[in-house]
Amino acid sequence: MQQAPAVLLLQDGTVFYGKSAGKTGTTTGELCFNTGMTGYQEVFTDPSYHRQILVTTNAHIGNYGTRVAETESGKIKIAGLVCKNFTWQYSRQMATESIQDYFEQENLVGISDVDTRAIVRHIRSKGAMNAIISSQTLDLKALKKQLDQVPNMEGLELASEVSTPKPYLMGNATARFKVAVLDLGVKRNILNSLVERGCFLQVFPAKTHFVEMEKWQPDGYFLSNGPGDPAAMEYATATTKTILASGKPLFGICLGHQVLAQAMGISTYKMHHGHRGINHPVKNLATGRCEITSQNHGFGVDAISLKAHENSVEVTHVNLNDDTIEGIRAKHQQAFSVQYHPEASPGPHDARYLFDDFVQMMVESHQAASAM
Repeated sequence: MQQAPAVLLLQDGTVFYGKSAGKTGTTTGELCFNTGMTGYQEVFTDPSYHRQILVTTNAHIGNYGTRVAETESGKIKIAGLVCKNFTWQYSRQMATESIQDYFEQENLVGISDVDTRAIVRHIRSKGAMNAIISSQTLDLKALKKQLDQVPNMEGLELASEVSTPKPYLMGNATARFKVAVLDLGVKRNILNSLVERGCFLQVFPAKTHFVEMEKWQPDGYFLSNGPGDPAAMEYATATTKTILASGKPLFGICLGHQVLAQAMGISTYKMHHGHRGINHPVKNLATGRCEITSQNHGFGVDAISLKAHENSVEVTHVNLNDDTIEGIRAKHQQAFSVQYHPEASPGPHDARYLFDDFVQMMVESHQAASAM
């Protein structure tokens, strides 16, 4: 395999030289890293990575190929890839094509043969920043000029860019519960997890108003994961406030967790370098048990802001690495959310009970309505 020279230039002027991976070209985005050792295709297709260049800490990428069944959306969502070893050959019989063929079809630009450990240490020290990858030119002055035009992630509204353009149905129409999903960048496995528990879904575009979703008469609402700054999503916050006022069960994951917090008056903030991996320990404060979780987020719910709302909101989960908030629940409404991804399987099933909790919430809501 012949690979052309490539360069990675960071916003602070740091430079790494390597070899081209995927399509020859130039790409920009916020540089972040994921510590997972497996599941690279699921990560590449997660809409929450929209406009981000991904650094993989696992040394080998591509060694087990790719297959359609392991995607979380219709196409690759990362803006670019940075890795140590980029492997064209794959050993898994179930795979359908090499990662190089996959990247070329998806127009994904990457760089390999760089010191990813040094890059990750740099991000951990300096914080997340924008970067540019190019296998078209090694002219740093020209690349720096292009990189300077890339907006910072803080303040960007990106969910509407990856959301479905029109509503669609999923699951069995005769299922016990109907759930309206506000698609802020939803992963397929989240939808599958709800369908497996007897939910019939209608997935709505990110900017759909509550009145439009309520016409379908759902039993509950779900706020999905997705990219961008939750503070820039006034439309989603307003919709969530209306859902809360309706009294119907509400469950949020990742960006949906942050939007729920905003709707309840709690601030969010840009993290130094975020959480992205499949081995993050989270403590359930109700049970005292630890869950090994999958995470992908660069924003978080502000703990100081939450203290001013302790009469209406309680913290249900905390990250054992840094004590950040991983879950909240409304004390006087049927709403809860988590920052991590219970549909993923790092534990392997440590957190899937959360989908069962949501279904039970809808059961109890039905029982309460019948008793009136």
